[in-house]
Amino acid sequence: MADPDRTKERVEAEEKQEELKERLEREHGELLEELRSLIPGAEVLFGFLLAIRFSGQFADLNDRLRYVYYFTLVSTGVALVLLLAPAAHHRLRFREGDKDYMLRKGNREAIAGSVAIALAFTGVIFLVTELVFGVHEAIVAAVGFFALVVWRWWSYALYRSLRGESSDG
Repeated sequence: MADPDRTKERVEAEEKQEELKERLEREHGELLEELRSLIPGAEVLFGFLLAIRFSGQFADLNDRLRYVYYFTLVSTGVALVLLLAPAAHHRLRFREGDKDYMLRKGNREAIAGSVAIALAFTGVIFLVTELVFGVHEAIVAAVGFFALVVWRWWSYALYRSLRGESSDG
């Protein structure tokens, strides 16, 4: 005859395992939705940067603007690689029981991708502002823009982490 306590323990363990699986599925869905909001902007920026390289005015850029352009192009490419990496990893490891690792890795890549795209957006602000107004104005605009990104994208979460505050998701 089966031990009723043993059966109860097994049922509780199975329930916890199912709760974990449901949580991982929910978190994976949330990660993919967040990435879907960042990827199109990076793709459009990358296409824009590729297109302007072949415009007639590109030859008129000074060395500083060429370096900023190249940094911006590479930052956008890096952002796309990082933002698309979780989907590629998921395809390769689908149904391998790797979801917790995949989520942790995907979270790090999404954060790094957001840094890379913030740098790329800042580079574009610098490029356009210098072409329209001048280098001093471009520095002010780029620093101000990057400060805005830091404030809106990361400061609240980092502040709460430093204070040890948590939330439900």
